[in-house]
This record gives sequence, structure tokens and C-alpha cells, in this order.
Amino acid sequence: MSLLTDEISRLTKQVKDAQLPPDLEARVMGNLTEAGRIEGDISARVHIEQLLRYIDWVVALPWNHETEDILDVAKAQKILDKHHYGLQPVKDRILEYLSVFTLNQKRWKEEATAGEDKEWKLSHAILAKRAPILCLVGLVGTGKTTIAKSIAEALGRRFVRIAFGGISSALDLRGQSRVRPDAEIGLVLKGMRFAGTKNPVMLLDELDRVAEGTRGDIMGVLVELLDPEQNVAFTDHYLDYPFDLSNVMFITTANNTTNIATAVLDRMEIIQMPSYSDEEKIKIAKDYVLPQLMRESGLTLENLTVDDAIWPKLVRPLGYDSGIRSLERTMNALCRKVARMIVEGKGKSFHVTEQNIKEFIEAY
Repeated sequence: MSLLTDEISRLTKQVKDAQLPPDLEARVMGNLTEAGRIEGDISARVHIEQLLRYIDWVVALPWNHETEDILDVAKAQKILDKHHYGLQPVKDRILEYLSVFTLNQKRWKEEATAGEDKEWKLSHAILAKRAPILCLVGLVGTGKTTIAKSIAEALGRRFVRIAFGGISSALDLRGQSRVRPDAEIGLVLKGMRFAGTKNPVMLLDELDRVAEGTRGDIMGVLVELLDPEQNVAFTDHYLDYPFDLSNVMFITTANNTTNIATAVLDRMEIIQMPSYSDEEKIKIAKDYVLPQLMRESGLTLENLTVDDAIWPKLVRPLGYDSGIRSLERTMNALCRKVARMIVEGKGKSFHVTEQNIKEFIEAY
């Protein structure tokens, strides 16, 4: 038995186990039959590889698998407090959002089983699933991405991120037709495969960084993604079959809303992420950033301590910074330096002060 025959047998079993829509399963099984029929034709090898790659994508998508939501607002508040200092107005709005989502989910489950008329059930299902799309707007480093991750953690959902800064065409999102030899599936369905469930939290990050020349086409795809009446049958050009995205919780971010189309803004609720004061940054650095980076660097509380007098310099090394990205880089450099000094046998416990800070961070 050849390697190709083994591959066809493996994919055939996966297709049968994947619980695909009947018409899609019939199409895929036809492709497998075709691949087996032309197996001996050397000139058809490229075509066979394209068929098998397509089938591999089809069976890898989460057509039916979803995680059970944790609908516990009190737990959500604890998670937000654990990962974010301050930001109380933002946290309150997130908790209100999750409360609405919780009620809608319960309503959806009730109404999905109560109605007899199919059209009635469909229209009410769309309304029940409809949730406000959050758009977190703020400067770099103000916690937009980590807020989205906290929402996913609170709900017990998988998290996937699509960075719009590197997108140059709507085809990056929607995929390319398989008639092209270099065709690929789009980033949206790549994210779904990565998540492995049909109901992840999907972060559409930095919508305002889309290239100007293709902004209109990309915003058109966004309208379809964020509209519950359209995303129930999202069609990727590569897959060439409708995929249900109605269970995905979309969250978006932007540095500002200037470059976002009005049609997209109309489907979102804006939450402004405030900048941090120096006092807040010191608190964040002491209680959140440094302890986490020390754990990631293999350090203990005994290995590294920082004098209180040096914190103002650490949080503002090169002037004002609205977020904590620069602070994180500074803390990371400090932890790496201490880790190296310990490994080289230069000591086991280090205390950073105004007098010795240059030994640890040369920029000072």
C-alpha cells in the first residue's frame, strides 16, 4: 500500500468522523475518490496534493465542537481584578456586557427549544445570540488585548487573535479561490482551526491599521463578520462552503476610530481605555508585571528586589508613555540581567538601587 493510499484512507476516516454537513461530505468524498482514481498519474501529483490539502482543512475545522460557557459574573470580576489594576469604569462596562451576554445565552437556550415554527425560531435565535460587539479604543500598551484575554478566560472560551496591522487585502481574511496554485484559506478560518471550537473569543486587533488602499474591501468583510444575520453563513473563498460564525464572540481594538468605516462602527460599542498615571504604573509594575516576569525568568522573590526610590525612574525612563509596554521591556531586561548574573555565579540575591541601577540596565 502506497503512502498516498494510506493518506486517502486516513482522510476518509476523518471525514466520516467529522460530522460534516451532508452536501459538503459528499463533495469531499468525491474528491477523495478522484484522488484515488488518478493516483498513478505522475502529472496529476500537484492536483492530488491540492485536493488532499483542501480535505485536510475541511476536516480540521470545528463544525460541531464548542466549549460550555461559564456564565458567572462574580468570577469574571475576580479575573479582571487579577489581571488589571484600576480601570474600574472599563471593568464595569465589561461586566455589564457579560451580564447582557449571560441573559441572552439563557434566552437563546430557552427559545431554541420552545418554538414550533421554524421561521419564528430562526428569527428569535438571531436576536438572542446578538450581543454588542465591544471595541476597545486606546493608545498602545493600555491593556486592550489583555482585557480581551480576560473575557475569554472568564467565559472558559478559547482565545484567538487576528492582527490587522499586517493585512493588505480582503483575501487575507476571506481566503483565495482554489483555482490558484498558491491558494490559502483565510485568517478567519485559520483562527477557527487554531481555536478548535466554534465559539471562541476572536480578537480583531488594531482595525485602524489596515492599509489605506484596501481599506474599503476589508471593512466590507468586517461588516459581514460582525453582523449576526450574515456571519451565520460566512464563506471563505478557499473552503467554498458557508461556515457558521454566529457563536463566535468578536472583540475589536483600535488606537483610534478615524480609519474605521462608519458601517463597522455602527455595529460596535466603543469603550475608551484610559492612559495610566505614573502612580498607577508603579502599582502595576510592583504587583503585576515584575512578579509575572520573575516567574517567567525562573527567579524567586529572594533573587530580586527593587528599592522604592527607583520606581519613578523605571516607569518613565525616556519621558511619558501612556501604556506599560516600555515598562514591561524595562522589567524584562532587568529580570534577564539578574538571571544571567545568578547563572554566572555572581550572587543569588540582588537589590536594585539608584546607586547600582546601571549595572542592571545600561540605559540608566
